[in-house]
Amino acid sequence: MLKLPLAHLNAPRRRGGKKRSGRDDEPGTLYLSFGASIVNKMLLYAITDRKMLPGNETERQAALVSLATAWAHRGVNYLQIREKDLEPAALLPLAARIVQAVRETGEQAHIMLNGPAQIALESGCDGVHLPGSSTPGAAEQVRDLFRASRCDPIVSAACHSLEEVERLRSCSLLLFAPVFEKRLSGGNALSGTGIEELHKVCRAAETTPVFALGGVTWANALQCIKAGATGIAGIRLFLDMPQNKLEPGSESKSR
Repeated sequence: MLKLPLAHLNAPRRRGGKKRSGRDDEPGTLYLSFGASIVNKMLLYAITDRKMLPGNETERQAALVSLATAWAHRGVNYLQIREKDLEPAALLPLAARIVQAVRETGEQAHIMLNGPAQIALESGCDGVHLPGSSTPGAAEQVRDLFRASRCDPIVSAACHSLEEVERLRSCSLLLFAPVFEKRLSGGNALSGTGIEELHKVCRAAETTPVFALGGVTWANALQCIKAGATGIAGIRLFLDMPQNKLEPGSESKSR
């Protein structure tokens, strides 16, 4: 049985347990049967940001590699390396370290690089993440590069509108954001598009899996899945991930 605080009440895919009453219950704690829930099929997409980790640059990179390993052990399905401030000479070895560490876990976590496709290929990543401004041909360019090396890449893309979803739905996965209000540095907030818009996006994406991003928490994740999302994505979300290993959801179909 997995006992989670209320803030994690919709954390996915751990079988066993149900809500119960009695002296064993702690305030704000539920006992859930995820196997019987729609959340059982929810996929997880973690995004890195080493600047949120403590220490100097060397310590942050080492901590990021360890964090990626922990995510793989805990059932994360997709991991996006998003360290856009790094020059190629620094990004390549960091990406390679993350890939090697995740591979050594034996878990089925797929790694995408938010950066040049050539670096993604050379570092051993499974694919590339594209910005919402990308053209439909960008995904094919990535595929052509990887297939020349006899690899079939996963291509995910950021989307912030129905127009971008319709333009980029030839990608393997789409990350739609922001679904919920997102707090920015400096105390400002970015308004979310809402669950209804997420539902429209999931329909417009047709067979392409959509991941909800932006303001997503373990408490509101179920709303995203009910709206049609395949899974949830985030940065801070996975820094607060339950320690228990989560059973991975079934693989989504990718093009």
